[in-house]
Amino acid sequence: MSNKQRVNQWVRPEIQALAAYHVPDASGLIKLDAMENPWTWPDGMREAWLKRLRCVDVNRYPDPKAGALTEQLRQAMAVPPAMAVLLGNGSDEIIQMLALALRGEGRSILSVEPGFVMYRMIALWCDMDYVGVPLRAADFSLDMPALRKAIAKTRPALVFLACPNNPTGNPFAEEDILEVLEMAPGLVVVDEAYAPFADTSFMSRLGEHDNLVVMRTVSKLGLAGLRLGLLAGPPAWLDEIDKVRMPYNINVLTQETARFALEHQDVLDEQTAAIRKARQDMFDALQTLDGMTPYPSQANFILVRTAEGRAKPLFETLLKNGVLVKKLHGSHPLLEDCLRFTIGRPEENDRLLELVEAFTRG
Repeated sequence: MSNKQRVNQWVRPEIQALAAYHVPDASGLIKLDAMENPWTWPDGMREAWLKRLRCVDVNRYPDPKAGALTEQLRQAMAVPPAMAVLLGNGSDEIIQMLALALRGEGRSILSVEPGFVMYRMIALWCDMDYVGVPLRAADFSLDMPALRKAIAKTRPALVFLACPNNPTGNPFAEEDILEVLEMAPGLVVVDEAYAPFADTSFMSRLGEHDNLVVMRTVSKLGLAGLRLGLLAGPPAWLDEIDKVRMPYNINVLTQETARFALEHQDVLDEQTAAIRKARQDMFDALQTLDGMTPYPSQANFILVRTAEGRAKPLFETLLKNGVLVKKLHGSHPLLEDCLRFTIGRPEENDRLLELVEAFTRG
C-alpha cells in the first residue's frame, strides 16, 4: 500500500478536502493585513524585559494554572470576582477546547458570516456541524429573524459572536446579543478580541446569564507573538472546559513576558489610544476618495469596499508597491469588492493612503 493510499484510508475525507490555513509571506513589506499592533516596546522597556527573562528557568515545566498571570489578567480585563478564568495558547486553542468539551452526535456550532474563519474550521476539525448565518448586507448587523430561525432549527451547542466582528469591524447591538442569550439552548461565547479598541463589552454582564462566557486575547495589545487567550465565565462551565485543556499549555516565557507587559499597562494603553486615533484619521481620509466606501469600525482595522471590480487591482497595486493588506473579495458574497486595512504606524498609514488615492485618481 502506498503512502497516499494509507492516508486516504485513515485521514478523514473532510480533513483531506481542507486547505491549510494560509499566512502570506510579508518579508520586506509594510504589513497591514493581520490586525497586529504595529508598535514595539521602548528600548528601556525591552532591556528590562530581557533582564527579567534571564531569571526564567526553562528546564522546569511552567505553572500549570499560570496562577500569577491569571490574577493579573483578571485585574487588567476587569473580570467579575465570582467568575472563573481559563487561559489558552491563543484564542484558537480556547475555541478548540470549547468545541471538544461540548461536541457530540448531531451537535453544532453556530456563528454569523462573514466572521472569524476559525469557528468554522475548528467545528470541522472536531467533527461538529457548522451553521453560518449571514449578516445584513447593508450594515453587517445581526439578522435577527434569520438567527431566530437557525437557532430554533439547529439548537446549537455553541454560539460564537465576535463583537466587534472580524472582518467587518462593527459591534453588534447589545439588545440583539441579549436576545441570542435568551434564545440559545447551549453556550454563547462573546469573542471580544478587539475590546481595547471598542466602546462596549459584555465582561461586566458575566453572571447575569448562565450561558454567557467572554473570550479575550492579548494579541491586539501588541503581544500577538505570545499566543495568549483568555476565557471568563461561570465556574460551572469553565471547570468542565478545563478538563480538555492540554497540560502546561502556557509556557514559561509567555507567562513571564505577559506578566511583565501587564506591569507596563500605561505603554499598552498609549499604543491603543494612538491606534484608535489613527483609525479615525484613516476613516476620514478614505471617505474623501472616490470609489472607496469605508465601514465604521471599533477594531484596529477598517473594512473598505471599492468600486465594482476594483478590489483585486487595488490589492495588486498595493502589493507591487510594498504594502500588504487583506483581500476579502471572493471570500464571502457580502464581501465582494472588499479589502481590509489594518491600522499601522503613521508613516505606514500615510503610504497606504497615498497609494490608494493615486489608484482612485488613475
